[in-house]
Amino acid sequence: MRGWWREISGLVLPVSCGGCGKPRAELCEECRAALHGGVPRRVRPDPEPAGLPVVHAAAAYENAVRAVLLAHKERGELGLAGALGKALAGAVRAGTGQAGGAGPLLLVPVPSARRAVAARGHDPARRIALAAAGELRRGGVRAQVVAVLRQRRAVADQAGLGARERQVNLAGALEVVAGGERLLAAGRVVLVDDLLTTGASLAEAARAVRAARGHTSTATGYDATGYDGGQAAVVAVSPSAFEINRNCQ
Repeated sequence: MRGWWREISGLVLPVSCGGCGKPRAELCEECRAALHGGVPRRVRPDPEPAGLPVVHAAAAYENAVRAVLLAHKERGELGLAGALGKALAGAVRAGTGQAGGAGPLLLVPVPSARRAVAARGHDPARRIALAAAGELRRGGVRAQVVAVLRQRRAVADQAGLGARERQVNLAGALEVVAGGERLLAAGRVVLVDDLLTTGASLAEAARAVRAARGHTSTATGYDATGYDGGQAAVVAVSPSAFEINRNCQ
């Protein structure tokens, strides 16, 4: 009900830009350019958690981009999902190319904690992933969202935790739902999220996917079969990581 009301109210109430507050535009051209105008880059947090997949980000988490993500996630401005999905789709393309190979691209969103979803009235990463999949399909890339990850135990609020504390907090917290391994076998997995901070969430998601597919996680992220945990894409990452890794291939 809460999500439904937000969507309806957005159609009848005056809107302002989710990035800068400019009136009469859900997202103004300047803020849209901040999301979509740059070149997605490969990023690595420092320190980099073990098992982190190769991650590409569309933009740095600052200024308008930060404001838009917070407006969507915390204030329930759900109409922004389309613009955020377009940015995420660009990061997916940067990591996978224009095609997904023999099968479709399977966008696997990192799930939010149940209490966070209940408080917000929606799951931001999943909503953005759905928009990204639509954007990719319109561009001729077979893509679909496969929301097979779930939390298997409660975790503490990540706010205020350092990199190592987040890794400990999330270790073993995710799992693939029963039967999800069959869905993951149908294409090329790309883990997706709205924001990369320390990389702990994506590393744990990659571990859960490896476990479901019968691969053993190691300190380097590789196992005896050569599986490397796949690809990941996010809308935004800390400004320092985005700039430091601007020349990564």
